[in-house]
Amino acid sequence: MTAVHTTEPPRLPVRQKVAAAERGWGGVSPMLTRLAAERATGILFREHGTLHLADGLVVHAESPCAPGLETLLTAHGTLAVEVWRQALGETDDDHQAGHLAGLRLVDAGLLTLGAFELCRLTALYDAAYFVLAPSSTPGRFRYGTAPAAGHRAVRRVPVAALERETLRRRDLLHRIWPDAATDEAPLARTDLPAAPALTRRQR
Repeated sequence: MTAVHTTEPPRLPVRQKVAAAERGWGGVSPMLTRLAAERATGILFREHGTLHLADGLVVHAESPCAPGLETLLTAHGTLAVEVWRQALGETDDDHQAGHLAGLRLVDAGLLTLGAFELCRLTALYDAAYFVLAPSSTPGRFRYGTAPAAGHRAVRRVPVAALERETLRRRDLLHRIWPDAATDEAPLARTDLPAAPALTRRQR
């Protein structure tokens, strides 16, 4: 009997979950991870919205499932809707109109920088949560040029921070209610409970 010695086939690449957990990113969207590593600039299109990247960092996120910057600034009286729309109309940059409008209002003393930055980052993280949700369609990336900085640069968010915040929100919402169907189910009005009967003294 003759024994034949062959070399072992190369091992298939396996995503190291421990390494991804240690660096805090890389597990949500492999495509976004690759774009961050190559310092790409452009727009990542996914089923539930878009992420705008500049040099591998996220500068803006949009999703129809999440409230935008305008809603966060005007919903509870932080800013009048008319004031926001006027500032928005004075900008000439479609890609960062909200950012430039907000900075105009900060410079005019109508909005504090802290409130603006808090609302801007909240809108970005809220939209990114839905953009990075599991989807049935593959994402696509359109390379482009970085947005102009204007008179003040847009604060860019590292992909690592974005993915950490997305995973934190997923975990929080899963602990509150583990069924994901309620995230997209339309609101339905239920029958209001009957008012409690009045006591003799109340009558």
